[in-house]
Formats: sequence, structure tokens, C-alpha cells
Amino acid sequence: MKWTPERRLLGIGVMVLALDQVTKWLVSSSLPFGMETQVLPGFFKLVHWGNTGAAWSLFYGNNHILAAVSGVALVLLYLARRHFEGDTLPGQWALGLVFGGIVGNLVDRLMHGHVVDFLYFHVIRRDGEILGFPAFNVADMAICTGVSILFLLSWMPRSARVETGAVEARGGRPASASPPGSQ
Repeated sequence: MKWTPERRLLGIGVMVLALDQVTKWLVSSSLPFGMETQVLPGFFKLVHWGNTGAAWSLFYGNNHILAAVSGVALVLLYLARRHFEGDTLPGQWALGLVFGGIVGNLVDRLMHGHVVDFLYFHVIRRDGEILGFPAFNVADMAICTGVSILFLLSWMPRSARVETGAVEARGGRPASASPPGSQ
């Protein structure tokens, strides 16, 4: 099977979706909703929380609207994928991460009425106040990583982006190198 850009993008997205849903299932089946357990005291908790909003609970309580926005974003990103370097290997990886993450959180919104978050990093100040980063999940990590890669790609000259993707597609060999075993 030849890995076309669309197949690569789909494969990466499916892997992200599977990892996201398996980890959420593991948390949901082992930790009651709303509960938490210390993993590294004063730094990291495994939690089972729901978020009906977006990042940092922005637009909290708007699950249905955010589900619709996610669906529209998927369609628009897919249609505009060439503008986001979807024709280069790094761009395909980035878009696959973004698509898989969006679908992972969309599945949660439709099935549970909220996104399942379970990773919670925090520090405890000397006065006892907890300063925490918002809880997140695998889908959130994939979206942030994919968007970061796309952002970095946008700063690279077009010729470097295309050559990087071409070298990676050849298994790291320069254009002048013969494939292994072809001599």
C-alpha cells in the first residue's frame, strides 16, 4: 500500500484518536467522575474531570456549540489542507495530529456531553494556594503539537519545507542517493 498524503494524514489521525479514546476509557473505568489521585504529590494528579468548554474552560457550558464548531473546523481544515502544508511530510504529520485531536474531543462531546480531561499538573505555593495548569488529555496534546508544527513550518522558507518533506519521504536519503539495494 502506497502512503499517499491523504492516507498518511488519515493514519496519523486514527492513531491519535485511538490513543486518546483508550486513555480516556482507562481513566473513566478506573477513577470515578470528579475524583482525582496524586501521582507526584505537589506536582501531578490523575483526575477524571469533564469540560463543556474549550481550552482553559473558555465558553464553559457551550458543549453543543463547540461540537458544531469542531465539525465545521474539521471540514474547513480538510478542504484547506494544502494551504497548511498538507503536501509535505511534516505538514501531513501536523494535520494528522490536529485532525485526530479534534475528532477525539468531538467524540467525547457527542458521547459524554463534555470532554474528558485527566492530566493535571500543578504546584503548591508556600501559602498553600494551588497554581495549576488546566487539566488536559491526549487529544489536547495532539492539537497543540500539530498547531505548533504548522506554526514553525510557516516560518520556514517554502523550499526548505518541501525539501524536508521530500528527504523524509525518501527515508532520510538525499535526492542523489540511490535506494538501498538498487545498485
